Amino acid sequence: MKLIPDWKEAWRWFSVQALAAIIALPIVWGMLPADVKALLPDGWEPWVFVVLAAAGLIGRVIDQNRTPAA
Repeated sequence: MKLIPDWKEAWRWFSVQALAAIIALPIVWGMLPADVKALLPDGWEPWVFVVLAAAGLIGRVIDQNRTPAA
């Protein structure tokens, strides 16, 4: 296994941020008070993960290398 050359910049990529949100969401959700959880309509929880996963996939295929303007 070999790391990509710009692995230190990975935290800036939208795909990595979306996947980090998928990892953190169950932990954060369990810590939220019931009144905050009630703001999300019933049955929407799985869709939040689907949207984050789709955002990660889209972010993975979009060129996110920003070159400074000359």
